[in-house]
Amino acid sequence: MSSHSTCAPDLDFPGRDKLVRAIDGAVASGDQHAITAALRGVLCGLIRDRDVRLPDCVHEPVADHYARRELYRSPEHGYSVVAMTWGPGQGTPIHDHCGLWCVEGVWDGELEITQYELLEREGERFRFRAAGGIHAGPGSAGSLIPPHEYHAIRNASSDAVAISLHIYKAPMESCAMFVPDHGEWFERAAKALPTDAVGAGRC
Repeated sequence: MSSHSTCAPDLDFPGRDKLVRAIDGAVASGDQHAITAALRGVLCGLIRDRDVRLPDCVHEPVADHYARRELYRSPEHGYSVVAMTWGPGQGTPIHDHCGLWCVEGVWDGELEITQYELLEREGERFRFRAAGGIHAGPGSAGSLIPPHEYHAIRNASSDAVAISLHIYKAPMESCAMFVPDHGEWFERAAKALPTDAVGAGRC
């Protein structure tokens, strides 16, 4: 994944101000449970709002990994808005969000999201079991609040690109991923989360 980006955190795009106002209002709504509940509703509405159109670069997948492009970072509230582009078959390992709440919405296409329950831990070894999964289509949104944050995301399509929008409590520049060991056991590994560059002038 590229360590540089042509997408500025205050990138301009159609409906940007409307999107920011809506998120700002939700983030000011109370504790993390109230905030994420409000953001789920806001994000579902924004995905269906014809006034809001994501930048062209967001529709361009990257060949060897899912793309992460930060669209906005709030100077007042500290949250970060990241668009992710998933080529056919691209996905994540089981991972956490480093203690940050997050609301995720599917903008286009369909994603397979699997939640995992942490059953046991021995140092850097973790035992997980799948605790349910969904196929999420356009206009759907869900939230993750630590410690219930372990999950994996995948674009199961063989030919279609999927796009999702993620709102994090703060910029998420790293996380923990979990590498299969044996059975239900996984080894924890740190993973940097840089953003992607596209083409000059595209994003």
